[in-house]
Parts: sequence; C-alpha cells; structure tokens
Amino acid sequence: MNEEYYRKFVTLGLLFALAILVFSMLKPVLLSAVLGILFSFMFMPVYKWMNKFIKQKTVSALIICILLIVLILLPFWFFTPIVIDQSIQIYTVVQKADFITPLKAFFPKFFASEKFSAEVGSILYSFTTNAVNYAVNEFSSIILNAPTLIMQLFVVLFTLFFMLRDQDEFLSYLESLLPFSESVQKKLFQKTKDITASVIFGTIIMGGLQGILTGIGFFIFGVPNALLMTLLAIIVGILPIVGTSIIWIPIVVYLFVSGNNISGIGVLIFGLASAGLDNLLKPIIVSQRSEMHPSLILFGIVGGFFLFGALGFLLGPLILAYLLIIVEVYRNKSSDGVFIQHPVSK
Repeated sequence: MNEEYYRKFVTLGLLFALAILVFSMLKPVLLSAVLGILFSFMFMPVYKWMNKFIKQKTVSALIICILLIVLILLPFWFFTPIVIDQSIQIYTVVQKADFITPLKAFFPKFFASEKFSAEVGSILYSFTTNAVNYAVNEFSSIILNAPTLIMQLFVVLFTLFFMLRDQDEFLSYLESLLPFSESVQKKLFQKTKDITASVIFGTIIMGGLQGILTGIGFFIFGVPNALLMTLLAIIVGILPIVGTSIIWIPIVVYLFVSGNNISGIGVLIFGLASAGLDNLLKPIIVSQRSEMHPSLILFGIVGGFFLFGALGFLLGPLILAYLLIIVEVYRNKSSDGVFIQHPVSK
C-alpha cells in the first residue's frame, strides 16, 4: 500500500513539475496561442463555407491564415506612421491648449473662481499630456518591437491553422479530458460557444463598428487628426456603458465653440447613429444566445487590460464568462443567473 501511494505521489510530483516547466516555457507565446484559438472561433463560419467549395481542409485553413495576414499587416503598415504623426501633432497642440476658456463659456458660474479654474486647467492639462505621451510611446514601441511581434503573429497563425483544420480532433480530445457526463459536456460546450460569440461579436465587433461609424463622421466633416480619433473611438466603443460618446461629444463641443457649426451637427448625427447601431444590430448578432451582464463585461475588460495589455479587452470578459459558465452548469437551474442571461425562447 505504501509503495502504491509512493508511486502515485512521485507520478503526480513529476506531472506537476513538468506542467510548471511547460507553462514557463510557453508563457511568452501563450497569449498569442489563445488569440489564435479565438481567431479560429471568429473565422470558423468563413472556413466552413469556403471548405464546401474547396473540399480541402488544409487549403481552406491556409487561405484563412493569408486573409488574416492581409487584415492585420496592411492596416498596420499604412496607418501606424499616420497615427504616430497625429499623436505628435496632438501633443504639440495640447502644450498650447487653453482648456478653461471654453469651459467658462459653457459654465460661467461654475468657473467663476480663478483659483478653481486654474486647478481644473492644470488637472486637464496633466491628464491630456500623460494620455498623449502614453499613446505615442505605445505606438512607437510597436515599431521598435516589430521582430518580436512578427514571431507572435507566427504563433497566432500557426495556432489558427491547426485549430481550423483539426477542430474535430481537438474537441474530441478535450471531451475525453473533461470529468463530466455527456449531457453536462453538451451543455457546457453549447454555453461556451454562445457566450464566446456573444462577447466577441456582440461586444468587441459591435463596439468596433460603432467606433468606425463615428470615425466616418470625423473624416467626412474634417475633424483634425481623424484617424487617431477614430482609433480611440473604436477602443472606447468596446467598453460597455462608456461607448463612443466619450470621444465624439467633446469633439462636437470643440467644433461648436470654434464656430464649425455644420461640422458639429454632422459629427453629432454620426455619433448618435453609432449609439443607435447597438440597438439595431446587437439583437440580430446575439439573438438566441446567452449574454453576459454589461457590468461584468466592463470589469472583465478593465481587469484584462491591466493583466494582459490590449489583448485583455478580449480575454478579460471571456475568462470571467467561462468561470460563470462552470458555476451555471454546477448550479443546474432553469432560471436565469444574475450575470449570464439565457436566450428568451420564442
């Protein structure tokens, strides 16, 4: 009995030690592999549609990888220098900007005190300067770290290719590892699929589309540094509750204060349209799928950003979602949970 116990203890010890070594070895590329898996989920419908005509899994997966390279590298190649240049321009403008005069024009009583106005002006100046400095440094680091990013992109594409081509084999292997009954496994996989689609398409893609629509208004009506403003609108558009309004409302105010009333009205229309886009398209995108509570998505995005960087916008909500899926399966109740809402049956 002691010998059998000893063997089990040694086996578990070796497995634990090897798991730690493997994790340490793969840690630098782990997030890239996860991103490749998420891309495979996003491109799976396109892959299946393409494979109906090509009928070659390897060729279909390879075409998807080439498509992803084009979607990533072309915007990176053309837009990064422009965004860096516009960031520098904004930094220069911020150094000379007068933040208080427009605020006094809109809120004269609130900014009647010169001391209070100076304090607010100093805070706004520090905030905008630090924000622009951060943006410039981040974009510059992308260029400086190009070799590392290319290696990470290779891992993403490698993972994407095999997850698309060998999806059935991976799912079968994963099912063999789960300690659940077949019915629980089916429920778990379905919930995971629904919530992943809801987060990726209903939050990430939807927020990006809202930012792009807002950006179209910036370009049409000649907003200065429109490309950088569009990029910021896309980023904040992903954030639940916050949305693109945090970008386009100050720009509308700026345009009206500077006397560009037509441009201000135009950007306002596009901003309101981007806000309405969520109510128009989201029910179609996430119809009959489980959804996460918006507050939970917000916490996941913010926490994920601090832990994983930009990739946390995607990983944070999903990690929380998968934890809650396990909780929901364990809870095994037909009623809705607080944080995950089941689709309404018609």
